[in-house]
Amino acid sequence: MTPSAPVQDLNRGYVIPIGGAEAKSKDPVILQRFVKLCGAENARILVIPTASQLDETGPLYRDLFEDMGARAVSIPIEERDDCYRDNILGKLDKATGIFITGGNQLRLSTILGGTPVARAIRRLNAAGVHMAGTSAGAAIISEHMIAGGRSGPSPRESGVVLAPGLGLTNRAIIDQHFNRRGRLGRLLAALSFNPFACGLGIDENTAAFIAPDGVMEVIGHGTVTVVDPADLRHSSMSYVKKAEAVSMIGLKLHVLAHGSQFNLETREAQLDKGS
Repeated sequence: MTPSAPVQDLNRGYVIPIGGAEAKSKDPVILQRFVKLCGAENARILVIPTASQLDETGPLYRDLFEDMGARAVSIPIEERDDCYRDNILGKLDKATGIFITGGNQLRLSTILGGTPVARAIRRLNAAGVHMAGTSAGAAIISEHMIAGGRSGPSPRESGVVLAPGLGLTNRAIIDQHFNRRGRLGRLLAALSFNPFACGLGIDENTAAFIAPDGVMEVIGHGTVTVVDPADLRHSSMSYVKKAEAVSMIGLKLHVLAHGSQFNLETREAQLDKGS
């Protein structure tokens, strides 16, 4: 799956995976930047809380965005049938920004995947609507979604569970709560299956603002770990036994903090100019 073709004479919208646990009251730099990008006081943000089974999740983010000056609405999509409702699709078409909350990734893929809502999100992002997701909402942004796996620093056979994502980018595989939950191993395992993409391991309270030209800027208080497999020369994933450690030779790794950039097209990193 490739991202939808951009609409002629329009830039694609930003894609913004957030590592989860982003600041919501004290110094909410990530959410504020998202609101500004979506139009500030003219922003119309649609919150999709499908991944969460808590009733308060959608209204929480709606209220946060409205406190920041935007207009916001939360649409409860609990079943696949909801994705075919005209009133929900109509609300999507009015959005300048779409925000998918955290929760369970598989709720997102099984409820949204392949529906008119998923197709609308792809179409709108190609037409310039900005799309952000936190935690599970970040994982589903990419073509290949990490749906589960074991913690730890080493890649292992059967160490990751993959499912189809929204395909807003095919340049990256995204993992979240990265360092806090020790997810380097499962990100590496995912890349062993698809070394075409870069791996983005995003810390909590940290986001990757991916611009239409593929340049990613890190915003927040943690880091984004970029694993670049472009020069991968060997992977033992195809022949190791179940649960065994996997050898991967030729990987390149960057650890990028606030203000640093990485070009997903050229695979070049650049430090914050203030560093």
